[in-house]
This record gives sequence, structure tokens and C-alpha cells, in this order.
Amino acid sequence: MPRNQDSAVPPISLTSAAGIDRGSGRRQDEAWLGAAWSHPTTRVFVVCEGQALIEDTEDGGAELVMTPSFDAPVTEAHRYFLGTDAAGVRYFAVQKDSLPGRLDAAARPAGLREAAVLLGERDSALLVHAVALENWQRMHRFCSRCGERTVIAAAGHIRRCPACGAEHYPRTDPAVIMLVTDEEDRALLGRQVHWPAGRFSTLAGFVEPGESIEEAVVREVAEEVGVRVGRVEYVASQPWPFPSSLMLGFQAHAEADGAVIRVDGEEISEARWFSRDDLRAAVEAGEVSPPTSVSIAARLVEQWYGKPLPLPRG
Repeated sequence: MPRNQDSAVPPISLTSAAGIDRGSGRRQDEAWLGAAWSHPTTRVFVVCEGQALIEDTEDGGAELVMTPSFDAPVTEAHRYFLGTDAAGVRYFAVQKDSLPGRLDAAARPAGLREAAVLLGERDSALLVHAVALENWQRMHRFCSRCGERTVIAAAGHIRRCPACGAEHYPRTDPAVIMLVTDEEDRALLGRQVHWPAGRFSTLAGFVEPGESIEEAVVREVAEEVGVRVGRVEYVASQPWPFPSSLMLGFQAHAEADGAVIRVDGEEISEARWFSRDDLRAAVEAGEVSPPTSVSIAARLVEQWYGKPLPLPRG
């Protein structure tokens, strides 16, 4: 494990909350779903193109704007069951083409990147589930087998083809994201070609067909920066529905004779080895922008750094 780990390092955003039972066995029970929707304690929120309404709270956080089902916008097809909490409250998301207006001026639209750092564990888990379903529903309306338009089933978790009978399930694309360290315990951070100058983060890439996740780590690091990786250690995962990835986080260790950086120039335009002192000085001077706090990349770097990342001075 990385050195200098500290309990002050915050948890990874967008991870599922233990308090929500997704109730997968109930998704095709139409009688149960109908009763759950009609129950007075049920709460519903609207999702639209990756956004939902949130309200700021006095403690500096935020919470989802939810209503009883009888106050929710009318829709039958795009009603997604998200789960039940420990108190028996059922949660649904409704997909619409616009967010509802609110008399309460405190409510505002927010996407996951903003909301995840403000919402509590329950609301964050509900929103990431809803956004992932919405993204999949918007992009997979037709049967990949015969081309017929599909219909929604299983409370938003299946699309069925009425022509050929095929069932299609939400897509999740596995991607590896890794912090590479060398024999001097320096961290390798890179800048993608389309990022602004000074923005650095961990390396990442998609898993290819027939490839293990460990092999993907080794291949992606070699392709992007020319560094040869030996030992690979799994750290944690994070759902990343932008639109449909699951980020699998690793710490990877560069071989002693394979740590020379040679960027590919196509995905990565710049990469550097940073000691902890190097990174702190560069961030405080405003020369380097580290990964944003909502990303697992920040947690991987912070595990190595030993505490939350520094902020620019001034």
C-alpha cells in the first residue's frame, strides 16, 4: 500500500451508499412497483440530460429536490425504480426533457460533477444511478439485433425488442485509472492533449476485448507515456456515467529500468514524475492543477500524497 496514508483523505465520490437496497428482484413485479409508486412515503426526483434539482443546506452541502409521487411529473415509460432505504422509503427517478420549475428560488439544476461533492451518500448514490440509466436510455432506443424500436421494462433496467424478443441491458464500459510510482516513490501525472496548460492527472484508458484489467493497466501506461509497469495493485472503483464507464482504480509500479517517459503525443502531451514536495510546490504556485475532488483520480493521488491535496496560495 502507498506510504503516508492518512485518515483525513476523503472517501471516493459517486460510490454506492450502503443504505440503499436496489431491489433488483422487484423490478419486474408490476403490482409491487405500482404499490411502491403510490405509497405516501415514496420520494421522486426528475433527471434531465444528466442534471437534477438540488438545494443547498446550511452545513455547506446540498440535497436532491424530491417530491411525493403524486406531485411528480406524469410519465409511465421513463419511471426508474432506484431502491429502498433502511426506513422503507422507496425512491424513483423520472426522466423528462426539462427540469420542472420551482417556486422555491433556492432550488437549482446541477450535474454530477458539481452535485457529487455536495450531496450526502444517499443522494449521491441515487443520482449516479439515475443519470447512468438516463444516459443508457437516451442512446440505446433501437434493437442492435434487428433495428426495431425497443420498449422500457424492469423499471428502467431493461429495453425489450417487440419484434425479435431481444432484451438489452444497461451498458457499463470498464476503464482502468492508475497512479504510477517509481523506485523513488515519485508519482507519474500526465496532461491530455485537449486539457489546458498545467492540468495534470493520473493515466487512464478503456479495457479492450479479451484483456484483463491488469493487462490494460500495463498496456495503457506503455502506450501513453512509454513507461514499463511491473506490479499492479487494485485500490477501488468508481461509477463514472459520462456516459457509462466504471473506473477501476489501481496503483502501478514502474520497473526500475523502464521509467523513462516518452509521451505518445496523441492522448498525452506532457507527463512528469513528481515527488510530494514537487507536487505541493507546483500546486501552491499555481503551475499545476491536480485532479478534481469528485474523481477517483484525486483519491489515488491523495493516497500516495498522504493527505488532501494542497490548494494554490492566495
